[in-house]
Amino acid sequence: MRCLLTLCLSVLLVPCTGLALDRAAVDEINAATDELFPSLVECRRWFHVHPELSNREQATGAEIARRLRAIGYEPRTDVAGHGVVAILKGGKPGPAVAWRSDIDALPIDEAVDVPWKSENPGVMHACGHDVHITVGLGAAEVLMGMKDEVPGTVIFLFQPAEEGAPPGEDGGATLVLEEGVFADPVPVAIFGSHVMPNHEVGTIGWGSGGVMASADRFAIRVTGRMTHGSAPQDGIDAVWVGSQIVDGLQGIISREVDARNPAVVSVGTFAAGNRFNIIAGSAELTGTVRTLDPATRDQIEAAISRIVSGVCGAHRASCEVDYQRFTPVLVNDPDLTAAAVAILRAEFGDEAIHEAAPIMAAEDFAEYARIAPSFFFMLGVGNTEQGWTSYVHTPTFQPDEEALRVGVRAASALLLGTLQGN
Repeated sequence: MRCLLTLCLSVLLVPCTGLALDRAAVDEINAATDELFPSLVECRRWFHVHPELSNREQATGAEIARRLRAIGYEPRTDVAGHGVVAILKGGKPGPAVAWRSDIDALPIDEAVDVPWKSENPGVMHACGHDVHITVGLGAAEVLMGMKDEVPGTVIFLFQPAEEGAPPGEDGGATLVLEEGVFADPVPVAIFGSHVMPNHEVGTIGWGSGGVMASADRFAIRVTGRMTHGSAPQDGIDAVWVGSQIVDGLQGIISREVDARNPAVVSVGTFAAGNRFNIIAGSAELTGTVRTLDPATRDQIEAAISRIVSGVCGAHRASCEVDYQRFTPVLVNDPDLTAAAVAILRAEFGDEAIHEAAPIMAAEDFAEYARIAPSFFFMLGVGNTEQGWTSYVHTPTFQPDEEALRVGVRAASALLLGTLQGN
């Protein structure tokens, strides 16, 4: 796979799709990225050593801003918390495009023994946002070096709290949009990517339409009547009622949702009772719903309320359902996707660019895809020879840093190619 990293674009003109990139520009992007590569590795390792949780990315945001200033930007800080925005105004007139990098880490104890291991106990860049930050900074530096050739404006967003703001706090993509980051100018296209260890380094996975799932949370509270464990007839057993609810929810997917529409209903917690010989008077269940189709999302929410109400009514218990919608389906614009994939194939070769199946994980980049044509791809970071295949959100996640080179080239080419094609 490493040989794919040395491939360069010969000539790419794609007027039929609206994106274009000339050979000279690609050669300049590739040469600049190769020259930057040692500093990209250093950059990624700095952020990996200093991870911070959602809405707590103060040092992270300050370091991003410092690095942007060093390469000639005048960044705006404190965006949606500790986020950063940098704007490159090109030397030629044209529209605006945007690149989004997320910057927060996860509450995980790192189990990978490397010199750049996290120095913040219990916090780790286990989702690869250190890679995302570095790709954004690298593309910002590459295109700054080509400023006179850029026909338009490039917005670089470094977004906090992609993993979700803490309870009771606002954050993430929704807050970015509320603050008007993409209101003036409105981008004609927004790009982003996510590391993926089940894609080999040197490869990029793409999809059109729904590529990542919506993410919802439900909490169900069952109220029965407590009694002694030897006399269940005198009470209403919330554990038993809750168990019937868990069983009933499984039927939504197997018996109500069209099998051609991917969907997940998972109960993650079930809390009840306080002693072995007491019938529990209450129980609380929480879980998640994932879908790739808005209509299926509506169907499942309605089914959960109906099933919970029916089960509790049948067994004399009362119940409450709190259903919260978090992230919508992430939809890649079909026309932009076709054009973007043409650039990526020409840049890295057909073998490196492959269509990937949608995944049921969620990404709040989906909020941006609702306001402008967007393209979000999977950046391969796995290395099976080295054994670096642990999934994201695990303590042994370890990306191959050669992916930094691929990511910066891809980001720079997509952003410049979009502007040159408009």
